[in-house]
Amino acid sequence: MELDTTKLMPTKDVRATLGGISEMTLWRWQHDDAMGFPVPVRFRTRKYWKAADILAFVERNQVAA
Repeated sequence: MELDTTKLMPTKDVRATLGGISEMTLWRWQHDDAMGFPVPVRFRTRKYWKAADILAFVERNQVAA
């Protein structure tokens, strides 16, 4: 997965990066402490995630096939 790890990602991009998950799935992951989902940076009412944090989350949660 190629991400510019220095960028901030808006919700739409985070959802697409995580396989096109729904808003509800993203909300659930954010509110499930066991998931260890990254905390977003907030600018007024918008949420952004550090691309490096999302990449680390994906790598932590990959299952060996």
